[in-house]
Amino acid sequence: MTAAGSGASKSAPSVTALAKVIVHKRLMLLVRYPVNTASQYLSLVLIFLLVFLGGRAVAGPALTESLDGIIVGFFLFTLTMTSYSGITNDITSEAQWGTLERLYMSPHRFGVVIGLSTLANIALSFLWGAILLGIMMALTGRWLTVDPLTILPLVSLTLMSVLGIGFLFGGLAIVYKRIGNVFSLLQFGFIGLIAAPVGDIAALRLLPVAHGSYLTRVAMEQDVRLWEFPAWELGLLVATATAYLTVGYLCFSRLTTVARKRGVMGHY
Repeated sequence: MTAAGSGASKSAPSVTALAKVIVHKRLMLLVRYPVNTASQYLSLVLIFLLVFLGGRAVAGPALTESLDGIIVGFFLFTLTMTSYSGITNDITSEAQWGTLERLYMSPHRFGVVIGLSTLANIALSFLWGAILLGIMMALTGRWLTVDPLTILPLVSLTLMSVLGIGFLFGGLAIVYKRIGNVFSLLQFGFIGLIAAPVGDIAALRLLPVAHGSYLTRVAMEQDVRLWEFPAWELGLLVATATAYLTVGYLCFSRLTTVARKRGVMGHY
C-alpha cells in the first residue's frame, strides 16, 4: 500500500510539472514574438470593425436588432477557432520542429500532452476573448450580460464538442500531414453552426456548437442565469459535448496508432 501510494503521489506532481512547462512555453511564444501576437489580436478587432461598420452602412438602424447576436457570435467564433485549430497547429508545428516523436515517447501518454497543451490554448483564448468582448461592447455601445457563473460553463461545454473535432483533425494531420485546405473549409461550417436557428429547428441541437451557442446567446442577450435554463436543455448540452469529445479523442488515439505503424509519426 505504501509503495502504491508513493507511486501515485509522484505521478500527480509530474502531471503538474508538465502543465507548468506547457503554459510557460505558450507564454514564451507570445512574448518572444510580440509583433505576431499583436497582429493576430488586432486583426480580430479590425475584422469586427469591418463587420460592424459595414453592416451599419448597409442596414442602418436595422442593424440594431441583430447587433447583440453579432457580438456574441463573433466572441464564440473566436474561441471556437482557437480551440479547433489549436490541436492541429500544435501537431503540425511539432512535426516541423522534429519534436513530435519525442512527445509521443514522453513518460505521459501522447493524448495527455496534447490535451494539456490544448487546455493551455483555451485558457489563453478565454483571456483574449474576454478582452475582445469588452472592446466590442465598448465600440458598439451595447453592453450585454456577462455572468461568469453562467457564461463559463456554457462556453466550456460548447468548446468540448469543438475539441472533439479538433482531436479528429489532429489525428488526420499526424497521418496525412498536409490537410490545410480541408481544415480551412470547416471554419466556414462553424459560422453556420454558431448562427444555427436552434430555437426553430430542434434537431439542430444535436450538432456540435449549435446548442451551446444558442444557450450562450440567450444568457447574454436576455440575462438568463444558468440555473434558470430547463434541466433537459443543460443535460442535452452536456451529453452532446461529451459524445463529440469522446468520439474525437478515440479517433485521435486510433490515428496516432496508425501513424506509428506506418512509421510516419515524425514526418512532415
